[in-house]
Amino acid sequence: HERILELRQRNARLGAINPQALEEYDEAANRYDFLSGQMTDLREASTTLNALIGELDGAIRTRFEATFRAVAAEFERSFVRLFDGGEARLILTSDTGDDSDEDETAEARGIAALGVDIVARPPGKRMQNLSLLSGGERALTAAALLFAILKVNPSPFCVLDEVDAALDETNVARFREALADLTARTQFVVVTHNRGTIEIADTIYGVTMGDDGASRVLSLRLEEVER
Repeated sequence: HERILELRQRNARLGAINPQALEEYDEAANRYDFLSGQMTDLREASTTLNALIGELDGAIRTRFEATFRAVAAEFERSFVRLFDGGEARLILTSDTGDDSDEDETAEARGIAALGVDIVARPPGKRMQNLSLLSGGERALTAAALLFAILKVNPSPFCVLDEVDAALDETNVARFREALADLTARTQFVVVTHNRGTIEIADTIYGVTMGDDGASRVLSLRLEEVER
């Protein structure tokens, strides 16, 4: 009798019977299997992407190091040529502003945390940061860096806007000589008011204003004038 009462109490505690329990279980099991499969696919995709990112990071570091070293070496030569002496260096810097020797690998530092600083010494001056140079010296140093980049990785087209505005006649002469050496692989469009720079142009475009107040563009091909 006690056994019967115990079983009835246990049965009462079970509550109402859900006739759809098996179907709901099958549905939940199928949903669980589907989500588990999706999770496995995501983990595999994440592993593959991380591996690909690692390969790309390695390739980027290698290319960055090679390009930086080539540009830095060419920049030193270009600077000496434009200034007729002195010396200059490109230095890798971290996001904290600490200087680093250019021989230190980008892999050890991390590409995202690196910057490039310019230290220059024009003839007759001490080595100093680019921000401490005069306007003309900064312009010529920037031109040296641009020419170095174009030497290492030539571009088919380049626009220079009043780059020579702060240069004196002597510096303009060296600037245009360096510019002429690059014209074999790069076409330059130079916006300038400097006569010395204009003299090496193949084609000249000028803007003037007529009596009617409207701006007009005049062009002149020097080779046609010579003929």
